[in-house]
Amino acid sequence: MNDKTMGETIFTGYLPGAIGRIVELHASYYHLDWGFGVFFEARVAKEMSEFLSRFDETRDGLWIVSLNDRIEGGIAIDSIKARTDGAHLRWFILSPEVRGRGFGHRLMEEAISFCKKKDYRKIYLETFEGLCAARHLYEKFGFRLMQEAEGGQWGKKVTEQKFELFL
Repeated sequence: MNDKTMGETIFTGYLPGAIGRIVELHASYYHLDWGFGVFFEARVAKEMSEFLSRFDETRDGLWIVSLNDRIEGGIAIDSIKARTDGAHLRWFILSPEVRGRGFGHRLMEEAISFCKKKDYRKIYLETFEGLCAARHLYEKFGFRLMQEAEGGQWGKKVTEQKFELFL
């Protein structure tokens, strides 16, 4: 889908610069608001690079928000283990320039629709307590909190959460 309105576009698939920009958006947001550092940024960069290196458009999904030819957000479905563990919703982020304009809703619609078309039975995501706007959106789309425990996978101790949506 390439939905274009007044310089705003949601692209399906990879765009040059996507890895760097999406990593930058994560690093900036989570550093300013949560104090995450290089551990988190390096992890996002490594995992997103690995994902895109093995990206298979018949199995995986990537949607990127562009505003005036600048990447301003995105979302991915990593489906390498979709048949066993579920499709993994990852790297959902929006820049301050596009937050509150409906892009989060549209990206979630794209990701969930993709999973339904692929007949994936479950989508899961890993996050942490305190991201209220994101949690509200996840729950609006039917995701339910399934696990919650203190952990450090983000490079800092937080209350980690796992949400699942059964299709």
